[in-house]
Amino acid sequence: MSDDAESQLMRMLHDQHASALWAYALHLTSGDRARAEDVVQETLLRAWRHPKVLDQSQRSARAWLFTVARRIAIDGWRSAANRAEVLTDLPPEPVPTDETDRAMQGWLVADALAELSPRHREVLALCFYQGMSVTDAAHRLGVPPGTIKSRTHYALRALRLALEERGVTR
Repeated sequence: MSDDAESQLMRMLHDQHASALWAYALHLTSGDRARAEDVVQETLLRAWRHPKVLDQSQRSARAWLFTVARRIAIDGWRSAANRAEVLTDLPPEPVPTDETDRAMQGWLVADALAELSPRHREVLALCFYQGMSVTDAAHRLGVPPGTIKSRTHYALRALRLALEERGVTR
């Protein structure tokens, strides 16, 4: 399909279905105009990416648009980023842990640390376990402070990856 034909199809699609799609998205988002605008915009963007799906009768195009809009609204509802925070005056309850949980966490971290290079393990041991500052660790190892910062950055990235491989999530 040429760019001009695709452009015409999108204009026609917008003219024929935008108001109905907007009303449907507003219903899906319980009247949240900002979320409804996002749903409509994402729906039309997906339609633009798949113009062949819409190059059919008016009825099937609207059904496709409504189905996509519904899925986008559901995905938005399900995503953790869009869930409302619950605020209370009470402090958060501590998560109950026992010695088994602590031992398991310690074992996972030790196992993940064993995968790191000796230099990465060394910098993490000095800065995190022994509580040394970057300057003190740099002096102890005889390297510039920037090297300690860089090693720490890459060591933490490698440790995070090793923990994720073991099923530990953020």
